[in-house]
Amino acid sequence: MTVDDERVAARFARGRVVLIDDDAEVLSALSARLMFEGYAVETFASARHYLEALDAPVPSFPGPSCLLCDLRMPEIDGLALQRQLQGRDVPPMVLMSGQSLPQEVVSAFHGGAVDFLIKPFEASELLLAVTKALRTNVAHRTAAQRQLDVAALVASLTDKELNVIRLAVQGKTNPQIMLSLKIALRTVKLHRQRAMEKLGLDSVAALGRFAQEVGW
Repeated sequence: MTVDDERVAARFARGRVVLIDDDAEVLSALSARLMFEGYAVETFASARHYLEALDAPVPSFPGPSCLLCDLRMPEIDGLALQRQLQGRDVPPMVLMSGQSLPQEVVSAFHGGAVDFLIKPFEASELLLAVTKALRTNVAHRTAAQRQLDVAALVASLTDKELNVIRLAVQGKTNPQIMLSLKIALRTVKLHRQRAMEKLGLDSVAALGRFAQEVGW
């Protein structure tokens, strides 16, 4: 791995900040500061340009990301962009503005903004908001990956294993499961053991927690 490769990998690990502002000087200053701090940075001069980039067939950023967007922009402002991004798989947003009304700040948080920065802000405020947003993104990504992993674990069970383990979750004993499913006790024990192994569980308590997680 070259030095450049190591630097890129470090920026991927630290996170990406997507900057959206129609003021070129603000974009340049914020970008320089964030890159100095070790973040990967992507800049857009308008919300429309960012929306177009979202639909472009490009590889997704491998690390955590967040949006840092100006509130007051022509054509599509920060709140309008926030509304258009509802329901899309996009990073957490931090809004910033030099002139904002109280109801705009409230709307931003109701819309899911992680933070709201009032210009001019200190570098420490910027970095704190970015750190908060990136941590939120990491938490979301971790939760989403866990859902996929859990679904894959459940899908690995055979129908018989699933029937047995779901009855076990309901508190049924092996003999009760045997009578309910009309199968041999030995078969119940076998399916139960295999199901526990596939799910990576080693106790009844762990099975109970897993059941809550999947909604059984």
